[in-house]
Amino acid sequence: MPRVACAFWLSVSGQGEIRTVPVPEPQDDEVLVRTVCSGVSRGTETLVFRGGVPESQHTVMRAPFQEGDFPAPVKYGYLNVGVVEQGPSALLGRTVFCLYPHQTHYVVPAGAVTPVPDSVPASRAVLAGTVETAVNALWDAAPLVGDRIAVVGAGMVGCSVAAVLARFPGVRVQLVDADPARAATAKALGVDFALPQDALGDCDLVVHASASEQGLARSLELLAPEGTVIELSWYGDRQVSLPLGEAFHSRRLVVRSSQVGAVSPARRARRTFADRLALALDLLADPAFDALITGESAFEDLPRVMPRLASGDLPALCHRIRYTPADG
Repeated sequence: MPRVACAFWLSVSGQGEIRTVPVPEPQDDEVLVRTVCSGVSRGTETLVFRGGVPESQHTVMRAPFQEGDFPAPVKYGYLNVGVVEQGPSALLGRTVFCLYPHQTHYVVPAGAVTPVPDSVPASRAVLAGTVETAVNALWDAAPLVGDRIAVVGAGMVGCSVAAVLARFPGVRVQLVDADPARAATAKALGVDFALPQDALGDCDLVVHASASEQGLARSLELLAPEGTVIELSWYGDRQVSLPLGEAFHSRRLVVRSSQVGAVSPARRARRTFADRLALALDLLADPAFDALITGESAFEDLPRVMPRLASGDLPALCHRIRYTPADG
């Protein structure tokens, strides 16, 4: 059993390092997990990496097992898949998902891990946290059979929303992005693709996830009268202007935020966080989600990989981090 582990820390804004950290002996209600793979959420994690979390959001933005404080030094991350090496018999040897940062081994309460279904490979299960965000957004949005829907922004979250919507009966779903290369991703997910200027309008619902002012403005333009934009983007410390003049009021448009930190009010009385995450993992049985994993690196390379992800030099949706048994 390891007595120490290796963890990725943001030492100062824009610079990370691998640190050796102690691993405690698990108690009766805890599990020791050996990480198999983790995922870098390019949107949120790279914003954290560059030090873009506003001071007013330091508490709200804390990850469940974060150590340190924003802007740095901080250990941050929430897409971790591993194998339980010590713990209750029902979990021993199971592959599990946990909202834990990038670390080779860790100890958490047994209730903090969710078993990965046998139908979902560990390599795909790293997407669970992002698909959970998509589930919550669609609980908020409540799409109906036959709706005309656009998802603006083909990043990790937008693609997850589109992948789930592809299962809805009778809906017209179009994934909209300024990068024409995302057309291949849309095809793999089973939805239509369009550049912003070519997107179909008259939408009942637009899910916005481009994290850009232009994307939000285009989302409003795509709505039918009395349509709704569900805003999934998080802008960090950036100011965003929104065109609320012209026909915004006469067309009775709606902009509504959605955030995964709370279960959607539409399901809060009947679903727990655990229920929502378990549903996300069940959805990941569909191999179409593999299109969201666009790169992979070794854990020990994270200090060199994160700056490239943050700058866009290494394009990615979800970038997977692999761990070997020798790590830690």
